[in-house]
Amino acid sequence: MHNDDVIGRKRTTMTVSRPAVLVLADGSVFEGEAIGADMPIASGEVVFHTGMSGYQEVMTDPSYAGQIITFTTPHIGNYGVARLDNESSRVFARGVVIREMARRRSNWRSDEPLEEFLRSRNVGGITGVDTRRLTRLLRDTGSMTGAFGTADEATLRAALLKEQGTAGRDLVAQVSTLAPYDVANSARKGVKPLSVVAYDFGIKRTILSCLSEIADVHVVPARTPAAEVIARKPDGVFLSNGPGDPEMVLDAPDNIRNIIAADIPLFGICLGHQLLGLALGGRTFKLPYGHHGANHPVRDSATGRVEITSQNHNFCVDPDSIADKVSVTHVNLNDNTNEGMSVRGARAFSVQYHPEAGPGPHDSRYLFDRFAGLMRGAGS
Repeated sequence: MHNDDVIGRKRTTMTVSRPAVLVLADGSVFEGEAIGADMPIASGEVVFHTGMSGYQEVMTDPSYAGQIITFTTPHIGNYGVARLDNESSRVFARGVVIREMARRRSNWRSDEPLEEFLRSRNVGGITGVDTRRLTRLLRDTGSMTGAFGTADEATLRAALLKEQGTAGRDLVAQVSTLAPYDVANSARKGVKPLSVVAYDFGIKRTILSCLSEIADVHVVPARTPAAEVIARKPDGVFLSNGPGDPEMVLDAPDNIRNIIAADIPLFGICLGHQLLGLALGGRTFKLPYGHHGANHPVRDSATGRVEITSQNHNFCVDPDSIADKVSVTHVNLNDNTNEGMSVRGARAFSVQYHPEAGPGPHDSRYLFDRFAGLMRGAGS
């Protein structure tokens, strides 16, 4: 047994129990024990994630800003945390809810136990919760605001009343880079590298890794004017994932319209997909409890092929609102929502799901090659 495992086990047995409570906007109460950082009060929009692994990547995904993540898998932390698997520099989620924390980790790549990871990043959580009951509640009533911590129930309810949730809020401003930076092409393959400008609305590192395999990538802040992007004469522009309400990212639709008008190939993922829809004059709406998991079936409308996809979003593009401007390319087989579209008469396309995965299956990574082909003039 690894020495760290022994140390981790001893720490677990010596830890003093900290009673904690989770309260929800509908009045529901869940009792448990606090884990991670000392967090008397934490509040946010409570959602659930159905992936069986990838808890570290989920927690470090900036798209979870403003949310409390409930993991439906009952045993979390069993393989620890590896520095190389972080999707961003910090945890933007407000906290985590789990059924049971693993007492020790077992993975040769692990750098630290999940408990230490949470403490060192000032993230709190609650364990011992009946997450099956909680998930069924959220499925029946929809995502709702909640508050958890070691404070008394009355104090948590008072904090809950002040929580705004994610609708009508610009959360992108909390996660976007403050200054541009470059990511070098990692696989030139003997050809002149392409150049891509990537808008950072909350971009994941796995996306940057996939983009760097096809291009030199220049990442810019979310509010960068289109004129600055066009002046760089990129081969393509990428619109990243990100948190919150797409209608609150006020500068993005105008910038996207200007980029399309300049005839620059464009590819959007998740929030980038929603922002493209808004740029075309479409509408977005909030899903009852969102799509958060690594096992969503999506059908390619052109080929009939079904891909198992990784997803993390609360809002969706209404395809009927832009039916005259786009062709729907992908459909979610669980609820028939719009999962992909291409813009008629323009070199632009987008998907609602995460083809880069991280975590999740790699069925859809071909879309990055499709983007490269579009930039090289090979069509979409």
